[in-house]
Amino acid sequence: MAKVSIAEAKSHLSELISKSYYQHERIIITKRDKPVAALVSIDDLHLIEQSEEKQGLAAVAAKWQGFEEVENALGDVLEVRKKGGGGRNVSF
Repeated sequence: MAKVSIAEAKSHLSELISKSYYQHERIIITKRDKPVAALVSIDDLHLIEQSEEKQGLAAVAAKWQGFEEVENALGDVLEVRKKGGGGRNVSF
């Protein structure tokens, strides 16, 4: 993944957008050598958003304190999803 400073990103924005869009390159934008943002293609953004939507209630419930048995059961489901077993899409 390429890293560029904010100043470089400003001066080469069109080029970076083209790399992101046509080559699906992900670009990290830095400020004082620390990552502060990322430039990704719109297709990659849709994939990221879909991944966030799929986690849904299982991801929230797995974080509840005091529900270890639920957390363990849901942890297994989340692992299966990470390995490609996404199940069906039930988003509205």
